[in-house]
Amino acid sequence: MNGVIGDLLPAALAVALSPIPIVGVVLILGSPRARTAGVAFAGGWVAGLLAVSAIVIVVAGGGSGSGGDDGLGWLKIALGVLFAGLAAKQWRGRPRPGEQAEQPAWMASIDQASPARAALLGAALSAANPKNLALTLAAAATIADSGLDSGDEVIAVAAFTAIGSVSVVGAVLFRLAAGERADRPLEAIRRFMAEHNAAIMIAVLLVIGAKLIGDGIAAL
Repeated sequence: MNGVIGDLLPAALAVALSPIPIVGVVLILGSPRARTAGVAFAGGWVAGLLAVSAIVIVVAGGGSGSGGDDGLGWLKIALGVLFAGLAAKQWRGRPRPGEQAEQPAWMASIDQASPARAALLGAALSAANPKNLALTLAAAATIADSGLDSGDEVIAVAAFTAIGSVSVVGAVLFRLAAGERADRPLEAIRRFMAEHNAAIMIAVLLVIGAKLIGDGIAAL
C-alpha cells in the first residue's frame, strides 16, 4: 500500500499544483459569495477526482486478465506521450517576455458565480480539464495495476484525491478560518500562479510524462 501511494504522489502533486484551478478558487474566494461558492467549488473538485478515478478502476478491473498488464502498460505509455505533447503545446503557447499570460474567458465572471455554478466549475476543472483528466487517468491506472484488494483501492483513491485537493481545499479552509485577512496572501498566490502557469505546467508535464513512459515500458 505504501509503495502504491508513493507511486501516486507525482500525479497527485501535479494535480494539486495545477495553476488554473488555484487561480479559479482564489477568484471565487474573493467574491461576495466566498464561503458558499468556495465550499461548493471544493466539493465539485473532489467529486470530479473521485468519479474519474472510480470509473477507470472499475473499467480496468473488469478488463483485467490475460494481457491486462500489457494493456495498462500501453495506457501509461500513451498517457506519457500525451503529457509530452501537452508540454510542447504549452511551450509554444507560452507568453513571451513582457507579455501578460492570457486567462481563460470563464475567469472574467467567476467572481459572480453561484454555489451551483461554482460546484460545476470545480468538477469540470478536475474531471474534464485535459491535463488533470490525464493525470487522474494515470493515477487510476497505477491503482488498477497494483493488485490491491477493493478496500485498499478505496484507500489509495482517497489518498490521491486528498493530495490532489490540498491546494484547492486548503485555500478554502484558509479563507473560512482567516476571513478577509486571507485575501492578501491568496491574491499573491493567484498572481504568482497566473504569471508562471506555463513554466509550472511544462515542468510538471515533462516529469510525469517521462515517469509514465518508463513505468509503461517496465510493465510490458
